[in-house]
Amino acid sequence: MERFNEHIGAVNSCHNDARIQFESFQDQRHSVSNVLRSCGREIDIAYRTRLTAALDVTRFLLKQGLAFRGNDESTSSSNRGNFLELFEWYSQRNTEIFEVVNQNAPANNQLTSPMIQKDLAHACASEITSVIINDIGDNYFSLIVDESRDSSVKEQMGVVLRYVNKEGRVIERFLAIVHVSDTTSLCLKDAIDSLFT
Repeated sequence: MERFNEHIGAVNSCHNDARIQFESFQDQRHSVSNVLRSCGREIDIAYRTRLTAALDVTRFLLKQGLAFRGNDESTSSSNRGNFLELFEWYSQRNTEIFEVVNQNAPANNQLTSPMIQKDLAHACASEITSVIINDIGDNYFSLIVDESRDSSVKEQMGVVLRYVNKEGRVIERFLAIVHVSDTTSLCLKDAIDSLFT
């Protein structure tokens, strides 16, 4: 019995470790869930700030019709492409954004990868298309379709909507560029059908 009692009070004893863990469990201010909850809010705010900045840069580039990507996007490049350069410029002029981007952001949550850039552009295109469709409403519209080859000799079709808005003005809105296998009328019709579905 004496051997058992001398191990209960020792600093490295199992009993002492269990007592310390129990006391930590009872202290809710330092509990894992409370720490995660408080850190979660900060992480969420930082993520939203990064996402808003990336969307601001995306909207600017789309509005100006500028390319997103550059030839060399490595950190040693003097011109990393419009998206990354504008994102960097924007963060340098806004301390709230600077604190949550680049070296201050988690490596797997930078929101600057080419896939994220495409996702943001597609999200903006979806929103713009919804606004155009709401503006047309139940009124008539016409399509202006033109086909051409791009520099890599791929056939593509440009689609523009023309309609009269609620104020009676004729509006033309570019809708999309669709890659097509060939420029026969049947292929173009199928591409238009898939675009509108």
